[in-house]
Amino acid sequence: MGEVFAGRYELIDPIGRGGVGAVWRAWDHRRRRYVAAKVLQQSDAHTLLRFVREQALRIDHPHVLAPASWAADDDKVLFTMDLVAGGSLSHVIGDYGALPPRFVCVLLDQLLSGLATVHAEGVVHRDIKPANILMEVTGTGRPHLRLSDFGISMRKGEPRLTETNYVVGTPGYFAPEQLLGAEPDFTADLFAVGLVGLYLLQGRRPDSDALVRHFLAHGTPSAPQGIAEPLWQVLAGLLQPDPQTRFRTATGARKALTAAVELLPEPGPGGEEPVEIFDQIGPLPAGFGPNGPEAPTPAPEPQPQAPLPGPSETGSFHLPPPPPRTPVSQAPAATPAPVAPTVPTAPLTPAAGPPAPAYAPVPQPAPAYAGPYGPPTPATPPAPTVPTTPAPVPARRPGPPAKVAVPVLVTALVCFAVGIWALIQA
Repeated sequence: MGEVFAGRYELIDPIGRGGVGAVWRAWDHRRRRYVAAKVLQQSDAHTLLRFVREQALRIDHPHVLAPASWAADDDKVLFTMDLVAGGSLSHVIGDYGALPPRFVCVLLDQLLSGLATVHAEGVVHRDIKPANILMEVTGTGRPHLRLSDFGISMRKGEPRLTETNYVVGTPGYFAPEQLLGAEPDFTADLFAVGLVGLYLLQGRRPDSDALVRHFLAHGTPSAPQGIAEPLWQVLAGLLQPDPQTRFRTATGARKALTAAVELLPEPGPGGEEPVEIFDQIGPLPAGFGPNGPEAPTPAPEPQPQAPLPGPSETGSFHLPPPPPRTPVSQAPAATPAPVAPTVPTAPLTPAAGPPAPAYAPVPQPAPAYAGPYGPPTPATPPAPTVPTTPAPVPARRPGPPAKVAVPVLVTALVCFAVGIWALIQA
């Protein structure tokens, strides 16, 4: 199991890394669900202040991924948000390259919808790029994006945490006025949205510097190859170098995009190539399931054993009884052969002639009967069986009891002493 943070969030495995912290997949023991937890890795005052600003942001919108809660444990701080498993737009471009125009229009509409709510809260995101736009797992259905990572966002009118001439953001997605040190404004976010749209349609990162120079030298260029003119006019309105000629609000850009979609040419007979948004995080590690941490498998209980017998009266130990055996069907016992009757031996009497043998003659069996008309057939006598008699063990005779042996010994000693005394007197 993972580390439990502040008694509530169990960190499972890292799934990403940001500028000031690592993002973990975590289990919320209170709400019983998986969340994404951003853990602060640096503890200096500047980074901590940005972290506090980000976690204080509360925006409820289906296309915005803002912090939901936070916790602190000793010297560590984290905040949590919904777990979005479909990766970012960078993953989608890496898998498919340039995306179909209508698919891109759906993504841009959702992005502008979420950005309009962020701007309505007075917040400038300042870091809109494909890596910060996450995708829900929707398969080949309608895509669903979430604008995330408000680490360097700020509310208009708040004091800046950087010097005036220091630019914060991702190179390649800066608005021209940002490079000149202007105060962060909503129009800078809209310029970044135009670059993201161009990136999705072409499948490669646009050269923003060359694009701005072309706009300044020649005005709005014609539509690039592969981009429909109505859609290009919307992107050009977002990419104007002068913020005064750029779209002023995300809502205005969204309305222009809706009108441009109606003017797009219809796709061919096969339709647009489907784009699948699948899980980019991967399976849960061992010990975790769809409903949270899994209980460990209990160890098998030991089988009870028969107690060993205790010592016998003489101090030795008995062996345990043998294990029971499976009964085997026994063959019927053989019928014992009849035993020949014993011939009594007459007592020996003295007589003339040779002495009688010390043993009785073994009686011969009667001849087998062959029938009423045939001669008797002699039967083969069985081999004599010599019984084996074990050697006799001499029995030990018990001695007299103590109450008899002691008086006898005392009397013998007295007699011996009297005899010695009589010899001395003589």
